[in-house]
Amino acid sequence: MNFKIKNIRLKQPFLVVMLLALLGVLKSCYSFTGSSLTDEKTVQINEFPNNAPLVNPALSQQFSTDIQNRFLQRTTLKGTKSNPDILIEGEITDYSISPTTISSNTQTNPSGGVIQQAQNRLTITVKVHYENKVHPDSSFDRTYTDEAAFNSNLSQSDIESQQVKIVTERIINKIFNDIVANW
Repeated sequence: MNFKIKNIRLKQPFLVVMLLALLGVLKSCYSFTGSSLTDEKTVQINEFPNNAPLVNPALSQQFSTDIQNRFLQRTTLKGTKSNPDILIEGEITDYSISPTTISSNTQTNPSGGVIQQAQNRLTITVKVHYENKVHPDSSFDRTYTDEAAFNSNLSQSDIESQQVKIVTERIINKIFNDIVANW
């Protein structure tokens, strides 16, 4: 079947103008970047010292690097060491591993008995000071905590390489969303 529409021809310049007008309307209604940081140009992110009672020696450096990378890669902010529009600093206040539950996973031991596997929980807490010099009313001091449960048979190096990464990623997501998305 062939369908023909007679006497209706849209010229290409008309379509281009209509498309640009539509994009202009959409852009005025919604920011495509999703960022509330419109006037801010520079950011300073200081190192987050690890002041937790239990110290993971690599956590401070890794967390500080990861949060700096997040802001520098996913925003238009430029890093600076002096007079920033935005200052982000804080400290790691808790790093703990605690037993949580006995899971439903079972194993049979050599004597025929049933052994239930235990799980542990890694908890990390970070205090954050966010200072916005362009929009001071956006500034805040907050504490962020997240955790991950894992099988108790993981080694210390597995915990530090896998679980710590999961928890710090979640905390950085929360911080980033609170500052950039400002929902």
